[in-house]
Amino acid sequence: MVLSEPYWDHHIPLPKLGPLHSRLVTAFVALICFINSYNGDFVFDDSEAIINNKDLNPDTPLSNIWKNDFWGSNLSSNSSHKSYRPLTVLTFRINYLLAGGLHPIGFHMLNVALHCVISVLMIDVFAILIGGLVHDGRGVKLNLSPKASFLAALFFAAHPVHTESVAGIVGRADLLCALFFQLSFLVYCKAFQGGDKKFSVLWIFSSILLCAVAMLCKEQGITVLVTDVSDLFKGCHSFGPNDLWINFYFLFSTQIGGLVSSGLLMRLVLLFLGGSFLLYARWRIMGTGPPSFTEVDNPASFAENVILRIVNYNYYYSLNAWLLLCPWWLCFDWSMGCVPLIKSATDWRIVWPLLLWCCLMGLVYQALCSQDSNKRRTLTFGLVLLVIPFLPASNLFFRVGFVIAERVLYLSSAGYCLILAYTVGYCSCHWKKHKVCGLFYTKAAESGHVDRSQHWRSEQSLFTSALSVCPLNAKVHYNVGKNLADRGNQSAAVKYYREAVRLHPKYVHAMNNLGNILKERNELEEAEELLSSAVHIQPDFAAAWMNLGIVQNSLKKFDKAEQSYLNAIKFRKKYPDCYYNLGRLYADLNRSIDALNAWRNATMLKPDHSLAWNNMVILLDNTGNLAQAELIGKEALKILPKDHTIMFSLANVLGKQKKYKESEGFFLNALKINPNVASCHGNLAVLYHRWGKLDLAKRHYELSLRLDPNAPGTKENYNMLKRKLEQRQRTVG
Repeated sequence: MVLSEPYWDHHIPLPKLGPLHSRLVTAFVALICFINSYNGDFVFDDSEAIINNKDLNPDTPLSNIWKNDFWGSNLSSNSSHKSYRPLTVLTFRINYLLAGGLHPIGFHMLNVALHCVISVLMIDVFAILIGGLVHDGRGVKLNLSPKASFLAALFFAAHPVHTESVAGIVGRADLLCALFFQLSFLVYCKAFQGGDKKFSVLWIFSSILLCAVAMLCKEQGITVLVTDVSDLFKGCHSFGPNDLWINFYFLFSTQIGGLVSSGLLMRLVLLFLGGSFLLYARWRIMGTGPPSFTEVDNPASFAENVILRIVNYNYYYSLNAWLLLCPWWLCFDWSMGCVPLIKSATDWRIVWPLLLWCCLMGLVYQALCSQDSNKRRTLTFGLVLLVIPFLPASNLFFRVGFVIAERVLYLSSAGYCLILAYTVGYCSCHWKKHKVCGLFYTKAAESGHVDRSQHWRSEQSLFTSALSVCPLNAKVHYNVGKNLADRGNQSAAVKYYREAVRLHPKYVHAMNNLGNILKERNELEEAEELLSSAVHIQPDFAAAWMNLGIVQNSLKKFDKAEQSYLNAIKFRKKYPDCYYNLGRLYADLNRSIDALNAWRNATMLKPDHSLAWNNMVILLDNTGNLAQAELIGKEALKILPKDHTIMFSLANVLGKQKKYKESEGFFLNALKINPNVASCHGNLAVLYHRWGKLDLAKRHYELSLRLDPNAPGTKENYNMLKRKLEQRQRTVG
């Protein structure tokens, strides 16, 4: 059956553009909406997925991206989120190589370009879903709904809910997944150019292969095969829900032979086998176990009452629907109290899931029972595209690690845009056109008003923008505080850290960071109390144990400090900074051998740990082990050849051994690297003084006093030198 052009298409208040012009306009709209994010920073999750991800470094073996998750952790690790997206990580690595490092502009530009391409391809996807897969006599595909498909693609290109996926670099996973989702769908449709009984198995296998590629970008890609199964709704050529009840009759009746001759059964078998294989492979890669999440990540999934879980899941669905309908209420994170649980039937918010299901049931009824075949077709595919890609994030099959995530709506928004375009076309047929134009342009203006991509340009603007949306979200306050602390405004950071702890009393990371600031402000008692609470709540929190040890050391609670450091090392075996601090504790207790062993462990775990190397040299110097100090200093400089602090310490050791020439060389090299260190000039002056090079000694004493007039001992040594010079002059005279 050949479909006719939808009657409502020509009523849509848009000019009828040719294929090329409609694509150019769509790409331009997508570009204009998100181009202001091109020179943004790395923000939020970009830190873990890109900045701290060693898989992006060219020195890391390329094979690692196939063994690790999206964040660079080994998939077999208990801490892994099991998000296997090697092709997305590969594009990050290519960005890194092309830019010669971590320069965000290239990462952002590729994201914007991908969104433009996806928006353009949406015209072809929407054209097939609305008007069917129809070709002319020469085999050229026809677009029976040029205005509707163009309008839906424009809605998709400009929707603000896409900001996280486009402006946030980690959203690359959603963009690549959507791109290969589209390609898989379009390739599947190419299988029917010869008619429904002459479909190409090769094109169907190609579609399954592209689905696998989409899954390697993000797990959501598997849902394209479910979308392809909508082939069930028609014989093949019209590819829609027409004659729905007849097709179900044939499917479940005894006339299996008709299904076989039409090829529908073969296509369903191929899709089922392909999908089953991909799911099995994904299950094996994941290690046959799901990732573990905490209650703060997804509180509804931890509710003991099944009814409460169901109610809250449906409330989450209604909030996602609201973000599609009114995308001015957007936030980078929706966890930690941002969406309080519904715990009672008297909670007024229970109205929203009821309203959502009423709307969905109304759409389903129209999609199944309307007398208008074009309406049935458009609404059916709109609902399929809205619901199916969202299923992996729905908590129906497994627990997810978030409450709401705008990025997971990237594909689902295509279904919403399709339904919205139909609504505009339908209203254009029944209302005065100028009113429909007014509604359309009002919607566009509202979308443009939400300039979300501007918020995503920096962490400061992103985090502060969330305060008005989710004031009860402890993580929002934590991130605002952390950003302020990183920029040196610790006083303001304390306020937000305290609010984060107030909102979520078990927020151990906020306690740890607040304790660190209080430690630096010498408010040691409160810092100890906070850090003690953090390790009591989470006993394996190694960083908090180390920070607690530092505070206890400052409070002269040496035994407790030692135990805290040992606990930190117990829970994090490779912890060089903790070994360094443990060494400082032992040095304070005059346990020199233990201190040297701790610092040696730090340098073994982290060979470029400058402070540990330098402390070993200084301790050996102070205890009179000059030969060993010299060996350690020279060993350190092989690893850190430009470390002026180690050069300075080694020069002091050599000077005490009367190796004046060698000592002078290290002093001068240190001053080349950092010429404004008063102590280095002062000690070099002492060396020259002992060596008998009094004029050079005088010069460097003066340089030292010019940089630091109160340098300890320097003025006395300088005065002694001046007296010696005066005495020499009198002797010569």
